[in-house]
Amino acid sequence: MFRAHAPSLVAAALLAAAGLSCSDPSTPSSPNSISSAQRATRGGPTLTPQASGTTARLIGVNAVNQNVAWVSGAEGTFAVTTDGGDTWRAGVVPGAEALQFRDVEGVSAREAYLLSIGNGSDSRIYHTTDGGESWELQFQNTDPNAFYDCFAFWTPNRGFAFSDGVNGRFPVLRTTDGETWQDIGDNLPAAEPGEASFASSGTCTAAQGGKRGWIGTGGPDARILATTDGGDTWTAYSTPIVQGAPEGASGIFTIDFRDPHHGILAGGDLVRESEVLPNVARTSDGGATWELVTPFPFGTVFGLNYVNKAGLPAVFAVARGGVAWSPDEGETWNELPDFLDYWAVSFATQHAGWMVGGEGRIVKISF
Repeated sequence: MFRAHAPSLVAAALLAAAGLSCSDPSTPSSPNSISSAQRATRGGPTLTPQASGTTARLIGVNAVNQNVAWVSGAEGTFAVTTDGGDTWRAGVVPGAEALQFRDVEGVSAREAYLLSIGNGSDSRIYHTTDGGESWELQFQNTDPNAFYDCFAFWTPNRGFAFSDGVNGRFPVLRTTDGETWQDIGDNLPAAEPGEASFASSGTCTAAQGGKRGWIGTGGPDARILATTDGGDTWTAYSTPIVQGAPEGASGIFTIDFRDPHHGILAGGDLVRESEVLPNVARTSDGGATWELVTPFPFGTVFGLNYVNKAGLPAVFAVARGGVAWSPDEGETWNELPDFLDYWAVSFATQHAGWMVGGEGRIVKISF
């Protein structure tokens, strides 16, 4: 959301805050791989600060594999590593110096997508195929009332991007060729008045397998919009987390799935950002129903991600007031309070994750 035309209390809170899986596995991993992953997370993570090469606020991160990761942020900034974070190369997209890149999708060391937020023409999608040496503008919003928050991809050339509701409709985009974007908003349920998403980390959307996707919303209601057919049809489901705050600044900020059925979401209330509220929930039926679990200990969650890709329940979550990880999908949280002002986190494997935040901070996470 982070909208320039939000109500005054919300705008104040947001200004203060701003200060590719291609398979659809439904069977569990082998006992040996599960045992190994469980042992790796039992002892907790090693966190290693890395030099990003920029002092811009970093807001989005996508770990492609153990060597390659992309990050994005304010002032038109992006950065990429190809050696596991030992070195990062940062840059600014020409013509985008005033934009905030709140989401990034890495495909390889050479290919990535960036999404910038803002009203009207500030919402854009860029694409590179040469490691960030040049960027192609693929989409620029022309609706002054639309505001694109985040995107997610099933494959390097199939994905969707979500905008806040406009006149009862979500103008969601979809690409099937990695080059052009089409409006599929008529495929989605109607938007409630004031219903929107939060562009806190680029994780208000999630894609899993070849066709499953989810969108988390906030405002009057905190709903999940889900598709199982690549965006042709969508269904809305209610969630039990904090929502409906008078200022419209509460709801779902971040969502992730570890297999087609099991997922976790988190959020909070930006006006009461540091308060511990009922803000974490999980599902075991693909997002149709959700149950509350233990609230995040540092208040509003900006981003979360499953620690490994073996279908196991360990989760790492970040907030401006601290970060924490859960070995059991939100039943318990292990606090790491010394890490402040982090916005997003992404894992390629349990040994290769990164979180990013203010003043160009990047920290590698390994379990």
